Amino acid sequence: CTLWLISWSGFRKRNECIKANAKSCGECIQVGVKCGWCMDPEFLKQGEATSTRCDELESLRKRGCSSAMVENPRGSQLVLKDKAVTNRNQGEGKLRPEDITQIQPQKLTLSLRSGEPQSFNLKFKLAEDYPIDLYYLMDLSYSMKDHLENVKNLGTQLMLEMSKITSDFRIGFGSFVEKKLRNPCTGDQNCTSPFSYKNLLTLTRNGQEFNTLVGQQQISGNLDSPEGGFDAIMQVAVCGEHIGWRNVTRLLVFSTDAGFHFAGDGKLGGIVLPNDGKCHLENNMYTMSHYYDYPSIAHLVQKLSDNNIQTIFAITEEFQPVYMELKNLIPKSAVGTLSANSSNVINLIIDAYNSLSSEVILENSKLPEGVTIMYQSRCKNGVTGEGEMGRKCSNISIGDEVFFIISITAKQCPKMGKPETIKIKPLGFNEEVEITLNFICECDCHKHGIENSEICHNGNGTYECGACRCNEGRIGRQCECSTNEVTSEDLDKSCRKDNGTDICSNNGDCVCGTCECKKRENPEERYSGKFCECDNFNCDRSNNKLCGGHGHCECRVCICDANWTGSACDCSLDTTTCLASNKQICNGLLFFVNHNAKCMLWSQVLVTCQCPVFHRECVQCRAFGTGEKKDTCERDCSYFNLIKVKDRGKLPQPGQAFPLMHCKERDANDCWFYYTYAVNNKTEKEVHVVETLDCPAGLALLLIWKLLMIIHDRREFAKFEKEKMNAKWDTQENPIYKSPINKFQNPNYGHKAVVL
Repeated sequence: CTLWLISWSGFRKRNECIKANAKSCGECIQVGVKCGWCMDPEFLKQGEATSTRCDELESLRKRGCSSAMVENPRGSQLVLKDKAVTNRNQGEGKLRPEDITQIQPQKLTLSLRSGEPQSFNLKFKLAEDYPIDLYYLMDLSYSMKDHLENVKNLGTQLMLEMSKITSDFRIGFGSFVEKKLRNPCTGDQNCTSPFSYKNLLTLTRNGQEFNTLVGQQQISGNLDSPEGGFDAIMQVAVCGEHIGWRNVTRLLVFSTDAGFHFAGDGKLGGIVLPNDGKCHLENNMYTMSHYYDYPSIAHLVQKLSDNNIQTIFAITEEFQPVYMELKNLIPKSAVGTLSANSSNVINLIIDAYNSLSSEVILENSKLPEGVTIMYQSRCKNGVTGEGEMGRKCSNISIGDEVFFIISITAKQCPKMGKPETIKIKPLGFNEEVEITLNFICECDCHKHGIENSEICHNGNGTYECGACRCNEGRIGRQCECSTNEVTSEDLDKSCRKDNGTDICSNNGDCVCGTCECKKRENPEERYSGKFCECDNFNCDRSNNKLCGGHGHCECRVCICDANWTGSACDCSLDTTTCLASNKQICNGLLFFVNHNAKCMLWSQVLVTCQCPVFHRECVQCRAFGTGEKKDTCERDCSYFNLIKVKDRGKLPQPGQAFPLMHCKERDANDCWFYYTYAVNNKTEKEVHVVETLDCPAGLALLLIWKLLMIIHDRREFAKFEKEKMNAKWDTQENPIYKSPINKFQNPNYGHKAVVL
């Protein structure tokens, strides 16, 4: 049973074209890449529906549709912009950021047919001497007092170190504490009132200006341990004009010694409106901290990704585990451990940058409905990846090239069928690949369709691709009927062969007075004929092959190939193996030639497979107790010796001293039996017969089931009879029983009548 289910499961997959019941070429090609549409006007046979034009390509060819008449559009791709990646060494002269290319190609168009993937190669190269913008966002709560002292000289020192990586480096500075709900600073503390975020220094190449500005900052205070850093990160991400971000590598260094508030925490201060993700800087101050809640982590991830910002969390050791978990949620981010006073911040930034730049991760914009995308990576040192791992390559150095194979597949056409645009980009980089998706929703022959064609019953449809596409409310091969006429009795009569048969022989539907035959699961099997009375799969079989494998089935009759005959095309007419040395068939004697082309003694020269009927009936009754002679078997069929063998291989073979005849016959239950007939040297007639019948699998199972049911029923009936005989019925009277009969006596009964 398991094997049967597996085979049919695979069968259904192969049959998707027929099962779709496509009424037009456009519907057909959307079913799958294996499906084609035959445009030949003469292709359909009597009884076949228009949807029969849609089939697998090989099946259409076998059915007589030439390749030139098969509509089978294929997808394609066209590269529109393919600028080579930049080969540039530090010191060769500066290029503008927009003139540097790290990803190739940049723009292309894909034409997608349903089920057919379109693949293209994407190259990425980490450019040498690529410009970097770094924004340092620092927590200025009171606990960061010692850290502030060491950051005052960060500008010039960081500029010096980064010059080893790039000749075009800019640095900026901002600070944050918390939403201003109440001033936590006491009178004896030298601190400013809390604030949510300040942009103190727009990105600049002047490291000394950074030092000077940081030296002027004062620490502030907070009411609780978590800080409002998420508010600050959101503003840095979305306020690009205020920060001064360029389309280059963007780094955000987030430095703190505390945890963070996130969406929902604002309710503690009476703030319920969710963060809107927009820029609210006035005079470089975030002005809506009292109005909008903290952003959620997912909201931050989206905005950081949209703006190509890579985040470096410079965190004290105490909160390292918390920010490691946060790093796992934010792609292209890194975590470094600050020393007690931030003395290691420069090394932390350099190490984090090297870690981030050594990995490229591809992401794509939202895909249209029904479109899927697959990635395969070809990374450094022969490392490959698929699935989610196919999106990334690690351990990349400056100047290394890596490759990705990207496959895009449409499962269906969009509702409107209009082109869609998607984008693929490496996370943290400003470059991207723009891909326009065109969907193949119609066949080329659709363009040449004739609207309101006379072929389609006086203009009731469009004649296209060799068939009529009916207007709404019309059906039929030529759109000859209205939908409200389909079930009328007059039309149904023309779909019956005679009054005693079913409509369309129960193998089809009557549409407009014409039978449209049902489709089979197997695309090779078909009903046909005016009344769907024919099929090509119910012919005789031999060796479990339709028409013995030597012919084809037409209307339940085998049409045999050359040199084959018989009801199952299992009788060979080839006589070459029966030629004697004198070139005479069977040496000129009277021999019988069977389907294996072996010479047998008989009454005349025949080239046939038929054995005498009287032998068949006698063998059947003596070997199996069946057949027409089963009641007179002993009287009529005792003229030969019967010898049973286990299988056909045990039957005597030609070449022995006396002539031999091989026979194959079928009984009333459609089962085959095999035997040989011969007259031995003692003039005794011998019949060797295979002791088991060769029945179709379904029939054998049915017979077994029937036998089991008969045995079961007989046992149950015998059990019932036995219980019936052994039953002892108790005849006690019911104590509450009351007879329905009452007796009344006439009081005058027996008295003499009074004489008047």
